[in-house]
Amino acid sequence: MKRMLKTILFIALFTFVLGIPQTYAVKEDTEHRVIAVYGEALSPEQLAETKKLLKVDEEDDVLELTVTAEDIVKYINGDPNSNMYSSAKITKLDEGQGIRVIQITPQNITQVTNEMYANALITAGVTDAMVEVASPIPVTGHSALTGIFKAYESTGETLDSARLEVADEELNVATKLAEEAGISDEQVSELLAAIKQAIAEQKPVTREEVEQIVEEKLNELGIQISEEYKQLLFDLFDKIRNLDIDFSELKGQLEQLASSIKEQLKESGIDEGILQKIGNFLKGILDAIVNFFKDLLDS
Repeated sequence: MKRMLKTILFIALFTFVLGIPQTYAVKEDTEHRVIAVYGEALSPEQLAETKKLLKVDEEDDVLELTVTAEDIVKYINGDPNSNMYSSAKITKLDEGQGIRVIQITPQNITQVTNEMYANALITAGVTDAMVEVASPIPVTGHSALTGIFKAYESTGETLDSARLEVADEELNVATKLAEEAGISDEQVSELLAAIKQAIAEQKPVTREEVEQIVEEKLNELGIQISEEYKQLLFDLFDKIRNLDIDFSELKGQLEQLASSIKEQLKESGIDEGILQKIGNFLKGILDAIVNFFKDLLDS
């Protein structure tokens, strides 16, 4: 029980919703509110299966695109020889609804978790969208990120190339840690969340300060990794520090997530006292972030 609650609390800092069923408002003033993007390596049979998985035929108006190896070069400066199988359906939501990720075929997405997708998308500047990811065969899930970027830009939004590359790097670091460093997906989420919270609170201005934050959080969480993996974290978070990200946007998403978590825990039979403690914890996080940006704007 203690481990589960600890994981839930740290996941809250990621500012995403893990596919928890809830009411959401679809954006109606966009030419195509739903975009489906398919990996170019899919065979005709696999493409048909993917469309069925994503329920594309059930949409009244959907823009269908293909994500190619050229796109992976364009959006994240990736490998032009990549095989693109992962596909996604993106539904634009009203402002303030946040990022929501659902894996339709979690058994076939072998490396990337919902929280990894959502966190990378927020880093990239993607906002207010329901993202459904699917693949008819086992894949790592990395190529879906490029497809989501392409779909998002098709709505007329502009994404900064530097943020896209850092978002992809963030996804790579997260999956690499989970696959190779001897720590679990939950520990990765816990660590990245703690580092981001510290960066928001401490406002590091140098790489050395970023490295100190990473070291502190590793020690606090009792996570031991090699210097090689520490260097990956140093590089990633120094880049994130230099990105022009408006962290004040976390407020609405944290409020939504706090409500969703409490509702889910009620359904799991956890008593009201624990729920109140969780609510107070999330409120404390929210207040700290809001006060930080208020102080920053007033200075």
